[in-house]
Amino acid sequence: MTETPTSPPTAATWDVLSPEQGLSLRTAAANLREQFDGVFGQETIERFLFSSFDQFATTATVNRFLPLMAERFARQRLQALAKVEGLHDDGKPTVLFLCVHNAGRSQMAMGFFTDLAGDAAVAWSGGSEPGIQVNPAAVAAMAERGIDISSEFPKPWTDETVRAADVVITMGCGDACPIFPGKRYEEWVLDDPAGEDLTAVRPIRDEIERRVRALLAELAVPVAH
Repeated sequence: MTETPTSPPTAATWDVLSPEQGLSLRTAAANLREQFDGVFGQETIERFLFSSFDQFATTATVNRFLPLMAERFARQRLQALAKVEGLHDDGKPTVLFLCVHNAGRSQMAMGFFTDLAGDAAVAWSGGSEPGIQVNPAAVAAMAERGIDISSEFPKPWTDETVRAADVVITMGCGDACPIFPGKRYEEWVLDDPAGEDLTAVRPIRDEIERRVRALLAELAVPVAH
């Protein structure tokens, strides 16, 4: 889990970055300030951006992608916080898919949900123990269905994303999955695709699609195709 950050970054925080990372993060901060103008101030945005950057810095194998990952993760968290605090809510149903490593089942579920719902609903995903990369067999299986999840990356669940979700779908994370009173939860019992080849992942993928379509029907979200 990632807690909501409380301490703002200081000038020294920028100094520990490489020049390339510093430039990229400043660009990311500018992008987020533009998107959340009138919702959050610069201090809050930079606090979330840096805590997101720190989250991936300890495990990333390719550092040049760190600022982009941090920006995307910070954006998701800020969107969730805005909804939780009543600062912005577009009324779209929001679903959070959780598994252990956020590398297979939850990524495929988010991929199907986003593809089928389009702009009519929002999907996030996370893991109790995020892995290093999305399972290549899951990426290949989704590509067969015309859905590209190759640019996704494992990330933790956070307090604000759980609190902002209308439905939380858990897949095998057991007691490590967050429980908030009054929240709608569903446990999807699915085989874990970790370490499996494409042939073994296909039926898992197909079952996930079936469940996602049923969930969208329950939420009265029209599917794109």
